[in-house]
Parts: sequence; structure tokens; C-alpha cells
Amino acid sequence: MSRKLISRSPDLQHLRDEGYDLEVRSGRFLLIKSVPYVNAKKEIALGTLVSTLNLAGEATTIPDTHVAMWIGDHPCRPDGSEISSIRHSSGRQTLDSGLVIDHTFSNKLSGGGQEVDYYEKMTRYVTIIAGQAQAIAPSVTAKVNRFVEAVDEDSPFVYADTASSSDGIAAVSRKLEQEAVAIVGLGGTGSYVLDLVAKTPVRAIHLFDGDPFLQHNAFRAPGAASIEALKAIPDKAEYYRQQYSNMHRGIIPHNDYLDASNLADLRGMKFVFLCLDRGKIKKEVVAKLLEWKIPFIDVGMGIELVEDALGGILTITIVTPEKNDHCQQRIPFSDANPNDDYSRNIQIADLNALNASLAVIKWKKHLGFYRDLRREHHSSYTTDVSMLLNEDVTG
Repeated sequence: MSRKLISRSPDLQHLRDEGYDLEVRSGRFLLIKSVPYVNAKKEIALGTLVSTLNLAGEATTIPDTHVAMWIGDHPCRPDGSEISSIRHSSGRQTLDSGLVIDHTFSNKLSGGGQEVDYYEKMTRYVTIIAGQAQAIAPSVTAKVNRFVEAVDEDSPFVYADTASSSDGIAAVSRKLEQEAVAIVGLGGTGSYVLDLVAKTPVRAIHLFDGDPFLQHNAFRAPGAASIEALKAIPDKAEYYRQQYSNMHRGIIPHNDYLDASNLADLRGMKFVFLCLDRGKIKKEVVAKLLEWKIPFIDVGMGIELVEDALGGILTITIVTPEKNDHCQQRIPFSDANPNDDYSRNIQIADLNALNASLAVIKWKKHLGFYRDLRREHHSSYTTDVSMLLNEDVTG
């Protein structure tokens, strides 16, 4: 009840995402814990602010009273005198099993109006009470940023995304709630694509790679692989599942190379990231994605050593059912050039991360998360002159 109520009530989500230590007790009372206040001895202590909850189904509605309750000594000013502007009544009162209050507060809005939601009501009392403590110790705060588990069992995340606190941002983020996304190839760029996509509310992220995770891979990958992990020589897809399952519940490994026998595994995807340099299978994959009308992004990288310095080009090509006439021209279908310095396992994780970032940004544009005024379908970044060139524009 508590998790669902918070997830379905924007005002409670707002309190949680700002870092307040929030609890809903028995579906009837809202608690904000660890609120700093000054007691009569001029000491800073911590109390709990309590309010009844007015519900409409499984979400909060307008508070039915401006009165709040308190667990702790009566809050005071820095000189030890009680804050008279909130004084209402005192005396211990049991509200629920294990929930006993010491005081009630009354402080109406100017003009006698009623708070529009519980965020407005509770933060107003917190400001009055904690503000006196901050006059003594400016660093104290009720925003303690307690660990927050996922808001409900249906969330793709193991713990809650508290970065998207406002209703507007949350609505935009919901555009990323695709059912299934695939990442084909978990080399340097593919692993960074995973790192970014795993932080979005995609329901399932399918990982396709038949390689083992070796020592040189660790220097191209996000995070830091342990010596124990490297000694175990795990499958790449399984290694990344273990790493990112700490955050995302929907990581699904496929520990095989794609070939004619398993291409059908891509058929249920809503989007595919192609991060592989094997040309023959890429050609087969692209043909099937076009046939199945599945949008995808192909990433590429070419690096060369000239006069003791590296230079290169990164490419990002998006192909959709609506725009695919550029596909054959933009996507290379030959195997990686053995003379390309990137193929020699040179460690350029920064370029891998940039290539992945450009690809994920384009995916988010495709879904309407970011504005896309030009609707380019092919981009190339040249390191030598820091030039980003956009082509195949439809906007």
C-alpha cells in the first residue's frame, strides 16, 4: 500500500524525491522523519512530523485539515522559547499501533486558505520548524536522502529513480518505457550503450554477444571489473547482466553470436542498437530488421595512427520504417579492417563512450524525449577538428 500510494501520488513522490525520509503508516498517516528542531535546552534534536492522509482511491487528494502532529519535544526558537505560531495542543495520543504523538500544530495559510496538496502542507511546517535549527547550525536539514527502494513491484528498477522529481519530467521519461530493446555487440561502444540504456525505464534489455569478457575488455568498459571476475573469464553478456542487474531488473543475456539460427530472437524488439563489426551477419540482421519494420541504430568507429597521434571518425546511423533509403549507403557491411588501429585493442574508452552517447541521444530523440528539429538520420564526428556532421535530414 505504501509504495503504490507514493508512486501514484505526485505530492508524495515530490517529497520523496527531494530527499525527505518518508513513511506512510497503515495507509492513513504520512510521516516525515528526521526533522531537525530546537528543544527547550537550546539543543538541536530530531523529530517526526505527522499528518492524516485524505485519499481518493489509491492516491492522495487535497488535505482535509491544516493541522499537523509531532513526535518529540515542542519545537523552539534558538533562545529556547516555543514557536508560538504553530502551537495547538500537547499531550501524548496514540494514533495507530506504535504511532504515538506528543503535540499537534495549527498554522493556517495567509488568508485562511487550505493547502493544495501534502507537499505544500508538510514542507511549510518543516520550514517553520527546521528553520529555527538552521539558525544555530545552517547545515542541518530534513532532506536526508534516505535510500529508496523501487516504488512498486512492477518497476524495471531495483531502487527508485529519484532524479525525475517533477511531474513534467516524469511524463517525458515515460516516453522511454519501451517493452524490449536489444544491444547487439558488447564491445567498447556496446557496453557504454548498455550503461546508458540501463538507466532508463525500458522494460527489458536484451544483450547479444558470444565473446568472453577478457582483460583488455575491462579497459574499454564502464565501471571497474574485479580481478576475480577477470579470472573467471565469464561470458560478456552474463558478466554485464550481473553488473547491471544491481540497478535494472530486465537485463536478459544471450551468450551466443547472432546467426541464421537465432536471428528470430530480435523479432520482438522495439528498438535495436547494432554495435558489431562483423559485416556478413550485420547485413543479415539489417535485412531482417527492415523486413520486420524494427527501427535500429548502427554505430561505427575508424581509428588510425598518424605521426604519433590518433585520429578517427565515429558514425551513428538511425534507420526507421519511415526512413531507410540511406541504409545501404551509410552502413558498412564488410568485416572490420585488420589495419584499423581500433581493431588492435587500443584503449580509447572516451571515444567508445562518446559514440554510445550520440547513439543513445539519437534513440531518445526518436522517442520524443529530446527535441529533434532536423531529424538527421546519419551523423559523423571527426576527432581531428571536433566536427559533428549531420546528414540525411528530414526535418
